[in-house]
Amino acid sequence: MQQQQGAASAANPFEVGPQPLNTPEELRAIRQAMGEGKNPLIATDVPRWEDQVGVSRIINRRVLELEPLPTPAQVLAELPLTPQAQEIVAYSRDEIRACLYGQDDRLLVIVGPCSVHDPKAALDYAHRLAKVMKETERELLIVMRVYFEKPRTTVGWKGLINDPDIDGSHHIKKGLLLARKTLLGVLGEGLAAATEFLEPTSPQFIADAVSWGAIGARNTESQVHRQLASGLSMPVGFKNATDGSVKAAVNGCFAAAQQHTFFGIDHMGRACAVETLGNPDCHVVLRGSIHGPNYDAESVAKAMATIRDEMPADSAASHGLIVDCSHGNSGKDEHRQAEVVRDIARRIAAGERGITGIMMESFIEGGNQKAAPLDQLVYGKSITDKCISWPDTEALLHELAEAVAARRWK
Repeated sequence: MQQQQGAASAANPFEVGPQPLNTPEELRAIRQAMGEGKNPLIATDVPRWEDQVGVSRIINRRVLELEPLPTPAQVLAELPLTPQAQEIVAYSRDEIRACLYGQDDRLLVIVGPCSVHDPKAALDYAHRLAKVMKETERELLIVMRVYFEKPRTTVGWKGLINDPDIDGSHHIKKGLLLARKTLLGVLGEGLAAATEFLEPTSPQFIADAVSWGAIGARNTESQVHRQLASGLSMPVGFKNATDGSVKAAVNGCFAAAQQHTFFGIDHMGRACAVETLGNPDCHVVLRGSIHGPNYDAESVAKAMATIRDEMPADSAASHGLIVDCSHGNSGKDEHRQAEVVRDIARRIAAGERGITGIMMESFIEGGNQKAAPLDQLVYGKSITDKCISWPDTEALLHELAEAVAARRWK
């Protein structure tokens, strides 16, 4: 009887899986070979991976290591939101919705570093931004851009979560904790946070602290990201595709508003089928394209016509859109980005409708620098796209506030 139970247990597919991939010594040997430009799968002077490094001949042949991570529940328990932070998230999400639906005539301004690489500098920036938020709160709804994941056209630094030490060590556990600590710090300043969701499982670790989400230009046509947006508890902006297609973003908004069922994980890290209700608060973000900018009044009007042809009249998307003043709208030049902001401010002051919000990439220091470990970097300067300096940012925010005040008299 015991033998039969053992045989049945051995045949149970839920108890069969790949063996641990490699010992620490084997990993070091493989990494050394890869550092020398060798491919362990084909190099003749490196031990055959599947035979001598413990990898199954048919499973994980191109996986170097599987490092267990804490579950979302563990991370949230270690770094919980305070009651005050929960109130900021809940209230700011409602405020953002009110702006998107035209119930609040303030301008939504999503502003902050292109990416967070130094939590200390990000919180320094947040402290400065919180002061301006209070000064302009009657005209602007300011939300801080707090981006931890960076999509790359080819390769490059993928963000704080993926590589917090900016040295290729990819300490993702450390990155997850740092990202969440940063969000808690931003909320501690009284600011709401915005971020782009790239990895489909990362929201379980940080989404409770985020008030506005973005689906980037490279992912706006991705079914995975449309499904993800359909279940997020916040408004989500879909950027136009890199080729300039606004229809791709509109399709993303339409798809995300529907119910979906898809693969995901729960807060215990268990694989599960996720069934969503759909997100009616999705909207379009114009970010320019490889062909040029699309922030001008004609492009905005054309985009709104496309949106209203496809989306329900009572949707967030049909009420207005957000203009990203960076990326394709500025050629990733911080000085040109400031000009775009000023142009939009002039148009708002003149009474133009349809723009419910803008996005700006801004940091303490203007410009950018090459990615490197933190101790080799200029403090408060972007390591991804060029950013507007803090003094210029402060001036631009006040210009936008004055423009909104002027529009109210139109």
